[in-house]
Amino acid sequence: MEYVVEVHNLTKGYKEIKAVDGVNFKVKKGEIFGFLGPNGAGKTTTVRMLTGIIKPDSGKAYILGYNIQKEPLKAKEHLGVVPETSNAYVDLSAWQNLILTADLYGVPKKDAEKRADDLLKEFDLYERKNDKVKGFSKGMKQRLILAMALINDPQLLFLDEPTSGLDVQSSILIRQMLLQLREKGKTILLTTHNLEEANKLCERIAIINKGKIAAIDTPENLKKMIKKLNTIEITFDGSIDVQELSDFPEIQEIRKTGDKFILNTDNVNNLIYAVTEYAKSKDIKIVALNTLTPSLEEVFIELTRRG
Repeated sequence: MEYVVEVHNLTKGYKEIKAVDGVNFKVKKGEIFGFLGPNGAGKTTTVRMLTGIIKPDSGKAYILGYNIQKEPLKAKEHLGVVPETSNAYVDLSAWQNLILTADLYGVPKKDAEKRADDLLKEFDLYERKNDKVKGFSKGMKQRLILAMALINDPQLLFLDEPTSGLDVQSSILIRQMLLQLREKGKTILLTTHNLEEANKLCERIAIINKGKIAAIDTPENLKKMIKKLNTIEITFDGSIDVQELSDFPEIQEIRKTGDKFILNTDNVNNLIYAVTEYAKSKDIKIVALNTLTPSLEEVFIELTRRG
């Protein structure tokens, strides 16, 4: 298996505080890897070390096989960075920002102009290519800085809160673009506070807390880490005796909200069979039945609480 990012015992401290404390993880080629944590957990410090902005106190990090400390220029040739705060020059046009960024990466002028043209069309900015960025909405600026990060055709993208503060339509558009980039073979390391976004986009997620990795796994496997009762949400088309349901040994807790019964259980399979048989015996139909597992948000809260 090919890894685009390899991090080994990365550590960084500031005076008495260890911002990053022996972090280890790997990012596979072609995956969207989520990097989550509360404020001050070490996310930004880790990403700054991986992009060569700051040096670690100890440990190593490899970007596409290049040691970011010893070969920073070679590593940076193959990565693009989308910061949370726009780094576009507001007094320049969208086109000028792209060409300037391409020049900084050493992209030949002819290639730069072709890529800038294609990216502006792809990101629905072509009609505004000659307009100054200061007149752009936040969503347009975010699309522009993503285009700027792609001007050198990088294999790896670092994105810091790419949809923070955006309206719903712009957020959906950015997410769709990220999924398309993955389909094209790009690898993406995404830091975000938006757990729903991470749940939808990421194949794997690392949760960092107080400088240490608390867990790394797929979103669904992370949800299974919480030893919490699962929940069944069920609606019947007739009246139900709540006391009779309460006597089911599979049900740990029962409550009613609107026309729905919320049943907490530690054995979803047996409870589904039990309520199905109960409905048959009462000649009542089940209108809807949903199983609900712990959310990624609950996992995040639990893992960071333990820290």
